[in-house]
Amino acid sequence: MDHYLPPVTGTDIWYYFICKRELWLMLHEIAPNEEDENVEIGRFLQDYYGTRGKEEVDIGAGKIDRLKKVKGEVIVQEIKKSSKFKESSRFQLLFYLYQFEKMGVQAVGELTFAEERRKERVELTEENRQKLMKAVEHIRKIAKQPVPPPPKKIKFCRQCAYREYCWAGE
Repeated sequence: MDHYLPPVTGTDIWYYFICKRELWLMLHEIAPNEEDENVEIGRFLQDYYGTRGKEEVDIGAGKIDRLKKVKGEVIVQEIKKSSKFKESSRFQLLFYLYQFEKMGVQAVGELTFAEERRKERVELTEENRQKLMKAVEHIRKIAKQPVPPPPKKIKFCRQCAYREYCWAGE
């Protein structure tokens, strides 16, 4: 019998495009180092934008940072500290656009990189949709694995809040 798998979320998509091991740890509710500087910065940004009237919007499959309508166009905005995780941020936003599409709402995305003070428009194309659906399918497979994928050194390891889980013995 297959065990229950919670629905894939935007956060799952974000981790998927960074590190499959980190994704597995998150899916299995293994908490990162809460004292990690990057975790604290993320919390600060979330609090900062939340206190300025820019509350998150819960859409079931995740929480988007901001939803706005400009000249009749629905814009889903995702706010990130920097463009360091640009691909993962882009696919997280594409996932939210896909969720809106399933609800019958046509929307475009806007990635905002706070430190760089710049924005980037994101649209759900057929090519992006296909890559997104493959990612969702792979996330479900990773979630079913009894152990995490082996650690793999990537450029993000040094600042990862999970680095102790992967590299404590080195």
